[in-house]
Amino acid sequence: MFEDEKRAAALAAAGEILGGMVIGLGTGSTVAELIPVLAARVRDGLEVVAVATSVATEAAARAAGIRIASFEDLSRIDLTIDGVDEIEPSLRAIKGAGGALLREKIVATASVRMVAIADSSKFSAALGSRRVAVEVLPFAREFVMQALGAIGAVPELRMAGEQPARSDQGNLLVDCAFAQLHDPAGLARRLSDIPGVMGHGLFLGEIDALYLARKGRVERIERP
Repeated sequence: MFEDEKRAAALAAAGEILGGMVIGLGTGSTVAELIPVLAARVRDGLEVVAVATSVATEAAARAAGIRIASFEDLSRIDLTIDGVDEIEPSLRAIKGAGGALLREKIVATASVRMVAIADSSKFSAALGSRRVAVEVLPFAREFVMQALGAIGAVPELRMAGEQPARSDQGNLLVDCAFAQLHDPAGLARRLSDIPGVMGHGLFLGEIDALYLARKGRVERIERP
């Protein structure tokens, strides 16, 4: 069921893509449903350039025939479409399960408009059911782990087999569970204040609209 919802949300959001745009492509299974939709429109003559938030997304987009630009050469993106791990009605979200949270945050912040796409399993009345991913400079690993514990997190170093998982920037990924998440904005500030934290998965003001697939239809929710 969720795969059909992901596909439906991606198809609906693709309607916002117009010719001449620079498009930010997020990371994850829902965005994977967007890539063939966009590629089909490109084959039909749509001219766009895409910026990928991860090596995996870039490879998939290139293979599908979508023209890719390096974000290093850009300062603004017209529209970014990305998935979420959890999102609430006010469009505050948790992202980062795919390990691309730092690039995703940069691309989202550089975007004139950011659209999230989600299946019904990702929609919550309030944030807190998913762990918050934190991208950590390897040099500061133990210091950051201790600092995360001091602000109420139960931090767990993400592993890839027997080795620590790495982001595309070579940083470590730490997944943080919190007993309560009543003040996401305050938590975001505390996370950002820890030296060695390169980024976190709290997306509190970046998302402008959500395409949510549930109960056989896709609902568009704009930021209040």
